[in-house]
Amino acid sequence: MTVHVDVVSAEASIFSGLAEFVALPGENGELGILPGHMPLMTRIKPGAVRIKLPQGKEELIFVAGGLLEVQPGLVTVLADTAIRGADLDQAKALEAKKRAEEALANRNAEMDYARAQAELSEAIAQLSAIERLRKLGR
Repeated sequence: MTVHVDVVSAEASIFSGLAEFVALPGENGELGILPGHMPLMTRIKPGAVRIKLPQGKEELIFVAGGLLEVQPGLVTVLADTAIRGADLDQAKALEAKKRAEEALANRNAEMDYARAQAELSEAIAQLSAIERLRKLGR
């Protein structure tokens, strides 16, 4: 059994196709979606969306948060930002993490603390997705 999955961002459609299973970072923990899952709408956190394809391969997409909607036969991920796993850049993610950590360490009245925390969370999630890709041998 399969379910149709669409992963879209404001910029583009990142993935559209059939999947046997989808796993992604929900607001309260990891979510796993199988064909026939009950309808659901929830926010998602920055992290990796793992899509198990019918051929046994896995598609990995980094999302910087957004919404998940599950309907009968359709899973839609509306991401703030979405990047295919193969397009993730470790050097850029490490630099973003460093900048966010420095901003948090050198807090002052002009710095937006919540924004720096969000940027740090996103950078850490990207690095985690890159590490997962390496383990998969890509």
